[in-house]
Amino acid sequence: MSDLSKLPVTVITGFLGSGKTTLVRHLMQNPQGKRLAVIVNEFGDVGVDGEILKSCAIPDCPAENILELANGCICCTVADDFIPTIEALMALDPRPEHILIETSGLALPKPLLKAFDWPDIRSKITVDGVIALADAEAVAAGRFAPNVAAVDAQRLADDSIDHETPLSEVFEDQISCADIILLTKPDLAGPEGIAKAKEIIAAEAPRPLPVVEVAEGVVDVRVVLGLEAAAEDDMDARPSHHDGHHDHEHDDFESTVVDLPELADPLELVSRIERLANELNILRVKGYAAVAGKPMRLLVQAVGARVRHQFDRPWKPEENRLGRVVVIAEHDDIQEAKIRDILAGVTEPAE
Repeated sequence: MSDLSKLPVTVITGFLGSGKTTLVRHLMQNPQGKRLAVIVNEFGDVGVDGEILKSCAIPDCPAENILELANGCICCTVADDFIPTIEALMALDPRPEHILIETSGLALPKPLLKAFDWPDIRSKITVDGVIALADAEAVAAGRFAPNVAAVDAQRLADDSIDHETPLSEVFEDQISCADIILLTKPDLAGPEGIAKAKEIIAAEAPRPLPVVEVAEGVVDVRVVLGLEAAAEDDMDARPSHHDGHHDHEHDDFESTVVDLPELADPLELVSRIERLANELNILRVKGYAAVAGKPMRLLVQAVGARVRHQFDRPWKPEENRLGRVVVIAEHDDIQEAKIRDILAGVTEPAE
């Protein structure tokens, strides 16, 4: 690639737990001969996604090409974080040929696209495309309001009132900004769920968008890279709930980090995380734990009450065998004392 050509950047957005890190890992392992670099922007300071990706580093995307910006939205800290990070990647030798940006599940993509209009980088990079991931089962179930039945009842009572929740706005903005939708976890949704999810996405999309079913992040790289969308020049076609605002707020969401003592059984943690979702409306839990008698670290990722766990790597000799998870929810649902008690097994399940 000549120094005069713009470096393509792909923005990967999607709702909490939709499979963004799994997709990035697949792209890293199947780079089609391109030298890749990755920026991971997490919500919360545990840094799980960045560590997962660094553990998968290969010659075409070495660990030094994977940079993490934790506990802050890159579109809100353009001058302090985003621009220096892009410049650091462009200064690498050899220079990356394509940059992947994995946004936080709570991020609105359009403000990030506006960051690409900054004079310092506009002449050097271009947004090749925006890829939005959507969890087929969650979309089909309409999980963008805490109580869908109550919202529907309110709408019937007063059509003039907008009863959307912050989660629905995030989802709709991600769909509106996308060049292609990847419908993930189709096996959990089944044919009817997939059809319903596609129907919902089509209704929310401002223009016809390709929707591709993807299991475990496996997709032909040619489908998602090389779109040449120049999205930074196509902003009017990507409407947002926040158009006209000079900035956007993340106060609707909050995270807390909880340290975990060694567990006797992984299923203990699974049941406690399920309780967080069912009793406290927790949206997302991710992190790691230590299990007694096991030399491997337990990696845990949960979307609502759906919990996935696996042993990912041995504990390092210098590491303290202490678990740590980040818990994410809407602002009013973060009750730190209750969260810590449930994760510690102090309280009994609610009847």
